[in-house]
Amino acid sequence: MKSDQLWIAPRVRGAKLPVVALESTIIAHGMPYPVNVETALEVESIVAAQGATPATLGILDGRIIVGLSEAEIRRMGSEPGVLKACERDIPLAVAQGRNAAVTAGASIAIAAAAGIRVFVTGGIGAVGPHASRDFDISADLPAIAGYPVITVCAGAKAFMDIGATLEWLETQRVPVATWGSDQFPLFYSRRSGFSSGWRVDDAEEVASVFAAKRRLGLDGGLLVAVPLPEEQALPEEVTRAAIHGALEQAEAAGIRGKALTPFLLSKIKELTGGRSLESNIALIKNNARVGARIAAALGSMDLP
Repeated sequence: MKSDQLWIAPRVRGAKLPVVALESTIIAHGMPYPVNVETALEVESIVAAQGATPATLGILDGRIIVGLSEAEIRRMGSEPGVLKACERDIPLAVAQGRNAAVTAGASIAIAAAAGIRVFVTGGIGAVGPHASRDFDISADLPAIAGYPVITVCAGAKAFMDIGATLEWLETQRVPVATWGSDQFPLFYSRRSGFSSGWRVDDAEEVASVFAAKRRLGLDGGLLVAVPLPEEQALPEEVTRAAIHGALEQAEAAGIRGKALTPFLLSKIKELTGGRSLESNIALIKNNARVGARIAAALGSMDLP
């Protein structure tokens, strides 16, 4: 993607502090209004409080924006008909003058074009629960593997195949770290039963590994999975029971493709009595704190 095709907000273009990219799908498709807008603005405030510049990404009226204003975030979170755009959909949204919230993968592509090295999201799309029969592998994964951006998340969406996702990332040579834990998280819950093989406890270590990767001339990014604090996380058995119930309902209703994730998130919220939404809000805020610290550590390094 060409950088001259982006509209970069002046506060981002002229930022003296390191910049953290933030996605907009969580605003338009991940949470109900007005919680979505409130959360997005709070996440931006958290990034700023940690000494970094927030840049929420999105497409409005066909213009790719790096650094949505508060008014634009409110518009993204409240207007009907906002497209959910993965990377392949960006040309369509631009050509048709559409409004589009950008997924993690699309956000990573935009961040890379803008020269932003750290991207924060809630959870990434990954290898789907029925990938062996429907080849459902999220476009988020090749974006993580292909662009020089550090992605900070709470792991994959909880209903994804975590084991297969970690195998895919290993095959594609993506370093995967788990923040402060030996176990890769299960999105709403702290433990998935899988290890990433790399535990990291400080931002400087993440930054130094990314810097080494760049100096070695190795392409692509790396992934940092951040488990929720114990007091904010759902018990693993609650998460797994909700996932099982939601997947059964999706199967019965024949839900597939882009409609699957919002359907499952809605059903998991219903099956957990709203607790999953509370955890979702907590985890994106937690990820923002960690991502901003990594960006600050990276900002002191001379990267190629």
